[in-house]
Amino acid sequence: MKAHGQQTVNQRTVNPNRILFVLCMAAFLVPFMGSSINLALPQISAAFSLKSIAITWISTSYLITTAIFQMPMARLADLIGRRRTFIIGVLIFSVTSCLCGFSVSGNMLIVLRAMSGIGSAMMFGTNMAILTSVFPQHQRGKALGINTSVVYASIAAGPFLGGLITHHLGWQSIFFFSATVGLFVVVFAFIFLNEEWIVSKGEKFDWIGSFSYGIALFGVIFGFTKLPSLFGALCIAVGVIFFWLFTLQENRCSFPLFNIQLFKNKVYLFSSLAALINYAATFAIGFILSLYLQYIRGFDAQKAGLFLVIQAAIQSAVALLSGRLSDRISPSKLATLGMLIIVVGLTGWLFLSADTPIWMIVSLSVTMGLGFGIFASPNTNVIMSSVDKKHYGQASATTGTVRLIGQSLSMGIASMVISLKMGNRKITEDVYPQFMESIHIMFLIFIALCLVGVFASMVSRKNNVAP
Repeated sequence: MKAHGQQTVNQRTVNPNRILFVLCMAAFLVPFMGSSINLALPQISAAFSLKSIAITWISTSYLITTAIFQMPMARLADLIGRRRTFIIGVLIFSVTSCLCGFSVSGNMLIVLRAMSGIGSAMMFGTNMAILTSVFPQHQRGKALGINTSVVYASIAAGPFLGGLITHHLGWQSIFFFSATVGLFVVVFAFIFLNEEWIVSKGEKFDWIGSFSYGIALFGVIFGFTKLPSLFGALCIAVGVIFFWLFTLQENRCSFPLFNIQLFKNKVYLFSSLAALINYAATFAIGFILSLYLQYIRGFDAQKAGLFLVIQAAIQSAVALLSGRLSDRISPSKLATLGMLIIVVGLTGWLFLSADTPIWMIVSLSVTMGLGFGIFASPNTNVIMSSVDKKHYGQASATTGTVRLIGQSLSMGIASMVISLKMGNRKITEDVYPQFMESIHIMFLIFIALCLVGVFASMVSRKNNVAP
C-alpha cells in the first residue's frame, strides 16, 4: 500500500509533498537574497565606494545571467535529467554566494553575482517543471500557490532578517546565510528527489539556438540599462537582430531550444506577456523603497526592513489563497483582478514625498501585496496548464525567463531614469531632490506598463476556456 499522495514512477515511489518541500526550500533562497541585498546596498556602496549606477548592477548582473541561461538549462535538464540539473544548480548558487561574502571590490561582487545567476537558472529552469510533473491538474493550483507563497514569505523575511543581519553582522553575512541554506537544499534533494524526469533522452542540444538566444537577450537587457546613449541603442539593435536569427534557427531545427509554436497558443502567449509586464512594473519597487527609506527618511537597515516586510507578507498570504482558488474558479479572472489592484497601488506611489505619512506607505504596501498575491500563482497556473506535459520544461523555463526579463527591465528602467536625472553620482544629500524626481518618473512608467499588462491578462482570459 502506498501512503496518501504518493505515486509510483518507473517502480520507484515518488512523494509529491516531499518534493514540494525541497522545491519550496530552493524557492526560498533567491528571493530572500534579493530582498536582503536591497537593505544592504548602502553598506555595500560605502564599503566599495560605489556610484549610483554601479549599485543597480549588483542585482542586474545576476538577473541577466539567470535570464540568459534559464532556457538552455531547462532544455539541458530535459536531456540529462531535471533532478541532476537542479542539484548542480543549487551547488553553484551556494558556492558563489559564499564567495560573494569574501568580495574585496565592487567589481568582484558583481562578477560573482553574475555567476550565481547560472546556478539560479539551473534551479528555476527545473523547479516548476518538476512540480507540475508530480502534481495532477486538480491539485496543481494548490501546489503552485504554496510554492509562490514561500517565495513571497522569503521576500518578506529578507528585509526583516536581512536588515537585522546587516545591522548587526554586516552585509557579508547575508551571502553566508544563503549559502548555508543552499547546502541543506542539496542534502534534501538527494534524499527526496528520487526521479530524474528525463523527457527528451537521445535528442540533440541546440547550441546555435542557445548562442543566438544568449546574445539576443544580453543585447536587449544590457542595452536598455545604457539608454539613452547611442551605445545602448546599438546593443538593443544587435539583440533584436539575434532574436530574429534565433527565431529562424528554432523554426528549422529538429530539436529546438524552444518550441516557437507554443506562442501560437494565445492563452500561453498573453499570460506570459502579462507576467513579463507585471514584473517589469513592480520588481524595482523594493530597490526604490529601500533607498528612499534609508537615504530620504534616514532609517537604518533594520527599521527600513520592517517596512519592506509588509508587501511581501501580504503577497505570501494572499498567494496561498489565490492558488487554491485557481483550482475552483477561473485563474485568468483572478490574474486580471490582481493586475488591476496593482495599478491602483502604483498610482498611489506617485504621491511619495519626503514627508509622506507612514500610514500611507503601509497602506500602499498592503495594496501592492494584495494585487501581486492575487495575480502571481493563478497566472502561473494558466501558463503551465495551457501546454502538453512534454512541454512542461519549456513552459517552466518560459515562466522563469519572462519573470527575469521583466525584473531586469524593471532595474534597467530604474538605472536609466537615475542616470538621466542624477548622472553616475553617489547618492548624497545634495542630489536628494533629483532622486525623488527619478522615483516619480519611474512610477509613471510602471503605471503605463501595468495598464498594458491588464490588457494582456484580459485577452488571455477571453481565450481561456477552462473554468
